Amino acid sequence: MKKLFLAALTFISTQAMMAQTLEKMQWFNEPENWEITDNTLSMSVTPHSDYWRISHYGFTVDDAPFYYTTYGGEFEVKVKITGDYKVRFDQAGLMLRIDKENYIKTGIEFVDGKFNLSTVVTHHTSDWSVITLDKPVPYIWIKAVRRLDAVEVFYSFDDKTYVMMRNAWLQDNTPVKVGLMGACPDGEGFNVKFEHFKVTHLPDQRRMEWLKKNAE
Repeated sequence: MKKLFLAALTFISTQAMMAQTLEKMQWFNEPENWEITDNTLSMSVTPHSDYWRISHYGFTVDDAPFYYTTYGGEFEVKVKITGDYKVRFDQAGLMLRIDKENYIKTGIEFVDGKFNLSTVVTHHTSDWSVITLDKPVPYIWIKAVRRLDAVEVFYSFDDKTYVMMRNAWLQDNTPVKVGLMGACPDGEGFNVKFEHFKVTHLPDQRRMEWLKKNAE
């Protein structure tokens, strides 16, 4: 059993070193203009597009660009985001999506002339939380960690020190589309660049506990 446990740890370590290749991902609501160069995604965000369901505003939209891959277990995902935000609600970041009624989108959003760290959590209806930044930033790092039935969201200005901005429920043991999202609800589009996108496999916590309890 010890050999089995060690083999499992070796496999997990190998998987954890694998980064995502952008060329193998796919679009939901593909924008008109985009390109991948040196594993960096640049796109012009579709005008008048967004993700939101019902609450507060009374409408549902599901039409913004989302470039994703699919993962079935626990993972960490992060990306560096640089955008030329222009008008109210211009936004870019990560999305974790099960379906049209269950998703988390999180990143940076331009509201009333200020940069905000923004997270929308949707389970049939959407909610919205923001952290307003004191000053404009040239770029932001966003990281999300999916563990069991929760997603922890963090931000960083240097990819070294990360600060939690949200902890939200998301159904576990269910495949999740994870990737890069931009939205432009009010404007005519803007340009955004996503760099160093990486998804790191994390060992299933329940399985690791079982292995430890049953190791000989």
